Amino acid sequence: MRSTVSGYSALSKAHKFSAAGLVTAAGAAALTFALVPQARAADAHSVGVKPVSLSAQEFGVTQDAELAKAADAAAGQAQVKAAAAVKAEAKAKADAAAKAKADRERASRSEARKPMKPAAKPAPAKPAAKPAPVKKAYADNLDGWINESLDILRAKGIPASYDGIKRNIMRESTGNPQAINDWDVNAVNGVPSKGLLQIIDPTFKAYHVEGTSWNIYDPVANITASCNYAADKYGSMDNVNSAY
Repeated sequence: MRSTVSGYSALSKAHKFSAAGLVTAAGAAALTFALVPQARAADAHSVGVKPVSLSAQEFGVTQDAELAKAADAAAGQAQVKAAAAVKAEAKAKADAAAKAKADRERASRSEARKPMKPAAKPAPAKPAAKPAPVKKAYADNLDGWINESLDILRAKGIPASYDGIKRNIMRESTGNPQAINDWDVNAVNGVPSKGLLQIIDPTFKAYHVEGTSWNIYDPVANITASCNYAADKYGSMDNVNSAY
């Protein structure tokens, strides 16, 4: 019978016998292989060899876990080394900074100091200038003339009083600073009495008080010189009650 498969022909009778022989031999070999492993397994058990229990898949998983564990351990060691390196670097920088600071301080202490100039003594303070005395104002009348003359008399230590001065002025000139006597004995002798207290020129010049006018008709100068004369002759103008 011819084969229905294209390109192939039916086996001859000789070929069929040959194929049957091959099948028979193959079956015998398979039977022998099935029996031999059991014998070998028994032999292995008798010598203490442990059979392999892991499949290929289980072996692969176990191997991956071991590799991962080893990788984690290596990474941990790398991190520890890196941290140690950072710490060592920081310490080195801190030590270098401390050394630099110590070197600067030693250099500063060893640097020669410039001699300090002694502090200049302050200039003695100038005494404060005394303010110029304010000139006292007096009225330009009999009352003002008497008061101004009294201030001068007190400063010179010449005794007199307001009442004693005014009383004698009113008797001698009635308060007229330009009064002049041209009829008494002094006038006859050519030295008439003049001014508020009717004093003659020689007496005015002899008892003139410094700081007053040299004009015999000046009211203050006339009063002051007349009081100085009365103090010398009578103790005070207060003691004069008539021509003096």
